[in-house]
Amino acid sequence: MTTTQPLDVQPTPLALLLLGRESDPRSERGVECPGDLPAPSDPDLVERARAAKARLGDKVFILGHHYQRDEVIEFADVTGDSFKLARDAAARPEAEYIVFCGVHFMAESADILTSERQQVILPDLAAGCSMADMASAEQVAECWDVLAEAGVADVTVPVSYMNSSADIKSFTGRHGGTICTSSNARRALEWAFSRGEKVLFLPDQHLGRNTAVRDMGFSLDDCVVYNPHKPNGGLTVEQLRAAKMILWRGHCSVHGRFSLESVEDVRARIPGVNVLVHPECKHEVVAAADYVGSTEHIIKMLDEAPAGSAWALGTELNLVRRLANSHPDKQIVFLDKTVCFCSTMNRIDLPHLVWTLESLADGKLVNRIQVDAETEHFAKLALEQMLALP
Repeated sequence: MTTTQPLDVQPTPLALLLLGRESDPRSERGVECPGDLPAPSDPDLVERARAAKARLGDKVFILGHHYQRDEVIEFADVTGDSFKLARDAAARPEAEYIVFCGVHFMAESADILTSERQQVILPDLAAGCSMADMASAEQVAECWDVLAEAGVADVTVPVSYMNSSADIKSFTGRHGGTICTSSNARRALEWAFSRGEKVLFLPDQHLGRNTAVRDMGFSLDDCVVYNPHKPNGGLTVEQLRAAKMILWRGHCSVHGRFSLESVEDVRARIPGVNVLVHPECKHEVVAAADYVGSTEHIIKMLDEAPAGSAWALGTELNLVRRLANSHPDKQIVFLDKTVCFCSTMNRIDLPHLVWTLESLADGKLVNRIQVDAETEHFAKLALEQMLALP
């Protein structure tokens, strides 16, 4: 049976960020969009979006990440995770404009994988990613120097999560590494360890740790965390030489909020509940969960779950709400009791989308995301290595 309030969450002081109207000091810095946006209260927004999209026809292809608001997903030609959407864009060479309703690093990946004639658009340039912003090119270059001084750079293979900037993907390609997603992280690590003794995992420490320890049998002692804000990453030469996994001190500000207390609380409230979490969650949360999987895996599990089953999901709230609404025969609750939207992802709203589509329909190119040629070359090497993983 479905409860009358399946997602019993309470707002926190961060709730003002969730409409994309305020800034988050932990998130990627952006800039204001030029031009005038339609008012959020405009009752004609839906019709204006439909009309502008119809005017553009096959010239536009709209990508919607799973964490987007429903009002945006309604106009997406395809939905998916970041890498799936970038590949979908590359598979539509007839589309002149790729409107990516997601965040900045996703649009960069789409630009890297699409043709030169295609132009990738991000409806709000301030839609960044707090995780991606936790690793800058300068910090990672300094980290590599630290590894070289410790005598371990030559036996270290970088593996970077898809949720990283084009600069970090380019660094990974330059140093013979690969990109991974949350669904193929184990394959990426197995490949890396076949080529070296250590892995530098960027930028999400939790995905790296969970994959190595939970999926591959490493111990927590095999992992160290490199803190870019401390001299030598806060690590000694001995620690770097002993470690198998050198984890960057980064995390997802959404998935990192879930706690062991959240898991214990939901089990006490809902007997027999299945706890399903994303591998970006902390290790203790993943260890206490019943199931762990990528966004696509979470969706698949809920689609296949038996009627009447109860589920607590540890992932972004827009997705959880959408799954609860699409599966009324199951009890689907949010793992935490506090609001946990992705505040930067939520910056892409219907006013921004309407403004973008109307501008493009009027022949005005706005908010183009373009990766420079050298960065694109090496980032593409790393992405292609991921595609070639066994």
